[in-house]
Amino acid sequence: METVIKLREEYIKLGQALKAAGLVDSGVDAKFVINDGMVSVNGQVELQRGKKLTAGDKVEYDGNVILIEE
Repeated sequence: METVIKLREEYIKLGQALKAAGLVDSGVDAKFVINDGMVSVNGQVELQRGKKLTAGDKVEYDGNVILIEE
């Protein structure tokens, strides 16, 4: 599944993006999947829940893709 998130500000944090896309139910769930190395940003495993995502970034988790757009 592919989800597009339109930025309302300059960036969105990784944990917030996972929640906004409906891939996790809460910030706590986001923290666990990120800490477990299950999320990648632009092809690299990302372990920081607060990673700032900007337009053009691509997040992958559990077969799902989130595209960040302006």
